[in-house]
Amino acid sequence: MSPTAPTKDVLVVGFGAVGAVYAYILKKSGLAQVTVVARSNYDAINSQGLTLRSKKYGEIVGWKPDRLCKSVADATDKSYSYVFVTTKAIPELTRTTDVLRPLLSSPYADSYPQPTYVVVQNGLNVEKDLYDALVKLGKGAPSIVGTALYILANSLGANIVEHDSFDRLSIGVYRNHDYKTATNSPEEAELLKDLGNILSTGGTTLTIVPEIQRVKFQKNLWNVALSSLATLTGYRLPAVWRPPPVGPTVLAYEPFVSPTTKHLIEEHTLPSLKAIIDEVVALGPLYLVRFIFSGKLTADTRPRYGFSQLTRGHPSSYSDDFMALTKSQYENPLNTHTPSMLLDAQKGLPIEVEVIFGEVVRLAREFNAPVPRVETLYGLLLVTQNQILRKIEASQSP
Repeated sequence: MSPTAPTKDVLVVGFGAVGAVYAYILKKSGLAQVTVVARSNYDAINSQGLTLRSKKYGEIVGWKPDRLCKSVADATDKSYSYVFVTTKAIPELTRTTDVLRPLLSSPYADSYPQPTYVVVQNGLNVEKDLYDALVKLGKGAPSIVGTALYILANSLGANIVEHDSFDRLSIGVYRNHDYKTATNSPEEAELLKDLGNILSTGGTTLTIVPEIQRVKFQKNLWNVALSSLATLTGYRLPAVWRPPPVGPTVLAYEPFVSPTTKHLIEEHTLPSLKAIIDEVVALGPLYLVRFIFSGKLTADTRPRYGFSQLTRGHPSSYSDDFMALTKSQYENPLNTHTPSMLLDAQKGLPIEVEVIFGEVVRLAREFNAPVPRVETLYGLLLVTQNQILRKIEASQSP
C-alpha cells in the first residue's frame, strides 16, 4: 500500500498527550481523515489548536484534526475504519465501554458496521470489557487491536503537548483468551498491514506482532516498577540515577542524586527496584497461561499446557538488562520526561492503579504466587487514588 492509497476515516477518542501525538501521526500519514473527541480540552483545542513541542516532529503550533468533537455521541454521524481509544483506563471511575457507549448502541450500531478498535491504553486486560460488549452486540466477531506503547510525552496545558524523540508502538490482534494462536490469519495480517502502514507512514516506529499479550506484559512491568517509584516519591526518575551537574558551563538540571547519600540509594533503592522487577517477571508465564482459558486457573494447569514454552522472552538476566537500560535513559542530562502517573497525581487526576497494579496482584493471588513488594506498591497507591477520587467527588457535589 502506498501513500496515495484512499484515506480511511479514523476516530481518536481522547486528546491527552498520547491522543494528540497519534492524531497528529495519523493525519501526517496522508492516509487518514481524522476525527478527534476532545472532552475536557475541547474549548482550548477548538479556539487555539494544538501546540506540539516535539524533538521528533518539530514545533507545530495551532494544529487541528480534520474534525473536532466534544463527545463521542457528536462523532456518531459516520462510519469509521478505526477507532483509537487513547483515554486512560480507570475502571473504578469510568469503564471504557461507557465512554464508547454511543458507538456500541442504537442508533449507531444499527446504522454502521462496527470499526476496528485500537486500544492504546496502559495496563493489562484493558480490552476485555470492550470485547465482551462487542460479543453481546451480536454484529460479528469483535475486531480489536491491542497495543504496547513506549513514548515520552506529557500534557503541559489544555492544548500544549511536549514530546521527546521517540514513540514506539507494537500492535497485535486481541483474541481474548487465546494464547495458542501464534500466527496471524490472512485476514488479521491484512488488517495489521493496513493499520501499520498508516501509522508507520505517519512516522511512528512500529512493530507488528502475532501475539500482543507478551509485549503488553513487558510494558506493564515498566509501569509497575518505575511509575510507582516516581509517583510515591514525588520525583522524576533521574532522581535515582542522574549525577549532579559539573562545571559552570554544563546544562543545569533537576533532579539529580546527591553524592552524600548516593551509596544508600545504591544499597537500598536499586536492589528493591530490581526485586520488584523480578517479582513481576516471575508472573509473566502465569499471565500468558490465562489466555489459553477463561475462568479460574490453578498452578496445576501449568505443566499440562506447555508451560515451559511460555517463559521465552523473560530470561533470568531480564531485570539486570532492564536496570541498565533505565539507568542509561535517566542519567541523561537532557531527559525532562515526567511519568504520566506522577503528572496525573500532581494535577489531582485519577491514576491507573487497577489496570497496572491491581491486575498483577489479582493474577498473583489466583496462582498463589508471592508478590509482597508489588502488593505494597498497590496498597500505597490505593491511598493516593482514594484521596484523588475523594476530592473529585467533593468538587462535584452540589
